[in-house]
Amino acid sequence: MSIFFHEQLYRTHTVMAKLKEFPVTICGAGALGANLAENLARAGFGKLKVIDRDRIEERNLSTQPYYRSDVGAFKAKILANNLYRAIGTKVEAETKELTSINAAQLLKESGLIVDVFDNSVARRVVKDYATHTQTPCLHAGLSADYAEVIWNDVYRVPSDINDDVCDYPLARNLVMLTVAVACEAIVSFIATREQRHFTITLKDLSVQSLNL
Repeated sequence: MSIFFHEQLYRTHTVMAKLKEFPVTICGAGALGANLAENLARAGFGKLKVIDRDRIEERNLSTQPYYRSDVGAFKAKILANNLYRAIGTKVEAETKELTSINAAQLLKESGLIVDVFDNSVARRVVKDYATHTQTPCLHAGLSADYAEVIWNDVYRVPSDINDDVCDYPLARNLVMLTVAVACEAIVSFIATREQRHFTITLKDLSVQSLNL
């Protein structure tokens, strides 16, 4: 029996075949990116790439799928190792900083780019590359109890005011809710080519579809 038996019953064989062969690059392996990569891999995606230069810190453990023994290691490497051990999915890990200089090299084989970086500079690099190359790109981000899942054509890069702030509030439930919505938006896009935008608010458990 396939690891993805239940998912295939829901998605259909045709959709699962598309997911397996569709190359997705995830930019960021933090709270959103690491959980997103795990969700996609466990949903049947077979061609995943994760880009993140950061190392795991103890404060990451409540919102990111890492272990105490992983502290100090590269997020992307540990994530790739864990997913291979868990379900046999090979995830390509890049432990480099994504910049305007290396973006073409790191992103060139992407069928879809997912931007979940935590700073405006890197988000701008992703948006500019996706716009220039016309590569489909989904941006997901959150703040306090609010989150957005927005496609590149209407996405606006946020201000850099909070780029260097580390002590921000972050609820695991908002992370996981945003990841679920982003994953469904990605699957929907690959299955139907429809680009669906969403906002999420935690306090009222609201997921709203946006017509932008």
